[in-house]
Amino acid sequence: MTNAISPRLLAQAPHRLMFFIGATNLLLAMTWWAMWLADVRWQTFGLRQPQVWAGWLHAFVMQYQMLPSFIFGFLLTVFPRWMGLPDLPCWRYLPVGAGLFGGQLATIAGAFGYPPGIIIVGFWLTLAGWLVGTFTLGPMLLREQGATWHARTCFAGLLLGVAGLLAWAAFLHGGDARWAFASIKLGTFGLLLPVYFTVAHRMFPFFAGNVVVGYVAWRPLWLLGAVLVLSFSHLALELVHAYAWLWLADVPLLALLLLALWKWWPRGKAPALLNVLFIGLAWLPAAIALYAFQSIAYELTGSFLLGRAPAHALFVGFFGSVLVAMVTRVTQGHSGRKLVMPKAAWFAFATIQLVALMRIFAEVLPDGMAWQAVAALGWLAAFAPWVARIGRIYLSPRVDGKPG
Repeated sequence: MTNAISPRLLAQAPHRLMFFIGATNLLLAMTWWAMWLADVRWQTFGLRQPQVWAGWLHAFVMQYQMLPSFIFGFLLTVFPRWMGLPDLPCWRYLPVGAGLFGGQLATIAGAFGYPPGIIIVGFWLTLAGWLVGTFTLGPMLLREQGATWHARTCFAGLLLGVAGLLAWAAFLHGGDARWAFASIKLGTFGLLLPVYFTVAHRMFPFFAGNVVVGYVAWRPLWLLGAVLVLSFSHLALELVHAYAWLWLADVPLLALLLLALWKWWPRGKAPALLNVLFIGLAWLPAAIALYAFQSIAYELTGSFLLGRAPAHALFVGFFGSVLVAMVTRVTQGHSGRKLVMPKAAWFAFATIQLVALMRIFAEVLPDGMAWQAVAALGWLAAFAPWVARIGRIYLSPRVDGKPG
């Protein structure tokens, strides 16, 4: 066996290719965003306003390019295993990676303000990658024996993601700002939260049951269905700007998430790689609690007292923490390494907890823009060593000599 690094190894498994692309875009996207925030606050770099308002573009990149690169890498790997089907050949997932990576590069170029029209090119490349990925996964649901509900709910989230992409297309091609707003909300409560929770519902109790003595896995399908219905209810209320009534969905959602966290939390001796999954999961009810408080406060005062704090508790706290924990686990296991938390992963996970708190409090602290810029720099500092480590792994053969 050779330990030589080679880009050709990215084609050996969907997670290699898509995680490498996601990790690359993670740093590219946040480098631009950190520079943009610093420029807004201190006029440091003289960046030009991109074709699309920077805040919306940041939301699009994170929701439809960076995080979905990891999501497709995971789903293209596990769908065949969940449903007892053969692994996918590389020609089925290489176009997904090409579309998302090309779309990301073009969009980031457009984010820096040039050349004209490149953001639209980036969108169409992204949509192409999304459609190939979605229509690669969809037919598996028809071929399987029986019904794998976790696969079906993930696929439903992907379809809502496609709807969000189409809304973004309408905005880019002359539609008003409501299309961009709909796209962002569909990405959060139609795509990311449902897919993340579905994976947690299937995998987290399973992981715990494998390593914690006496652990009883609790995965009722009614819980999965109820959480998705309430997430979609929150989405519907957001789309019609019924902010004063979001608590009607968020309070019962919070109760269910607290119940799940209580039932799932390992009470016996557990390895660090398992504990970080549940610490990351704890950010989800915390974020929903902030959404519920904001909704009730809005009904009483007419003001968004917490600004974007609930959204960043969800994105940085929950999505960011679970990203580190889950990708580290998949990377360690699928490269033939021990299921442990390496130092780079520990640094990323611990630092992202501080970054999440910093970004939340930036909404209420004096000079909030400065704190936002510092939080973006903290995100880069947290992830850079981790990305360097996992990127090298994806470019290297498995340490146990096995294929994949």
